[in-house]
Amino acid sequence: MSSLRYAPDIERPAPDEQGIIDGIIQGMTQQSQTVEKREHHAVRASHAKSSACVVGELVVSENLPPELAQGLFAKPGTHPVAVRFAQGPGETLGDRVSTHRGMSIKVFGVPGEKLPGHDVDTQDFVLATGTTFPSGTAAGFLRDGTVIGKSTGMPEGVKSAVSAGARTLNKVLHAFGTESAMADFFGHPYSHPLADSYFSQAPMRFGDYVAKLGAVPATPAQRDLAEWRLDPHGDEDGFRHATVAFFRDDDVMFELKAQLWADAERQPIEDASVDWPVAISSYRTVATVRLPRQDAYSPERVRYFDEVMTFRPAHSLAAHRPLGSIMRARLQVYRALSDFRHRENGVAAENTATPESIPA
Repeated sequence: MSSLRYAPDIERPAPDEQGIIDGIIQGMTQQSQTVEKREHHAVRASHAKSSACVVGELVVSENLPPELAQGLFAKPGTHPVAVRFAQGPGETLGDRVSTHRGMSIKVFGVPGEKLPGHDVDTQDFVLATGTTFPSGTAAGFLRDGTVIGKSTGMPEGVKSAVSAGARTLNKVLHAFGTESAMADFFGHPYSHPLADSYFSQAPMRFGDYVAKLGAVPATPAQRDLAEWRLDPHGDEDGFRHATVAFFRDDDVMFELKAQLWADAERQPIEDASVDWPVAISSYRTVATVRLPRQDAYSPERVRYFDEVMTFRPAHSLAAHRPLGSIMRARLQVYRALSDFRHRENGVAAENTATPESIPA
């Protein structure tokens, strides 16, 4: 099936969308205040607990067909990258609360027209486990986020029980050949972070086209981790320890893939809870992210990644502008929550322009 072209009118914001986004910002700020009071420090409102902070390179594939040779991927070449792997919750919890997780990529040396407010030559891709965002729309996220916000003050044992129940539900569903994206969001398996695949979940402009992105483990050593499972009772920081240990001995590589938009009905732009069927449009490799063996958790680098550096969908080329309800919300929400975190901690945020700014 041929790919559909990007046009400004493919987005259809709800009439009350700004009010909904304002509600998300208010609710998540209150959630962050609750966490700050408990932890005596403001942390990211999602993906607070990092498991690896690494540098490497993104290599754009050669001889891409025209529909994939778009934006950042228009010409083959190599770009430095910074990558942060993290656990999902917006608070620092033990790993027995295993929820969705994230992989944030900052690509350096990317010239071209940027989104308003982004003034350095970088491109951020903010990815997470799961091909969809279960809430679907900004209105759905406001609804679900309200529930999450009310649970923030609950004991960690309750959150662990919820996570375990969600994992059990998906195990049952898997026996029937299906699964729940929401259950995975709250109860992701105890899998190795470097064996997981990560996705944009919502669409973005892809030059003349539209796409979702995915990052898939690409070395035999990573694929050998497919059956690895953490014993959370043995190590509450086990995901970090396993990831850091792997980086100490092995190189890591992910294939960055694009799934082009090809069917406006079955691949909606505005509802990120709908999985785009691969039978309509498969994920096709456009680049590789190569992360050599390194110290993935040096104190100076971790402080810079966790406290100073910002990863946002708004750090983007115009050619990769985020699309749809969830993405339009993220453009504002990420900025507001980052401003809150940095202000509360007395730290100046940095839109990192070059890899030389990153400590060893």
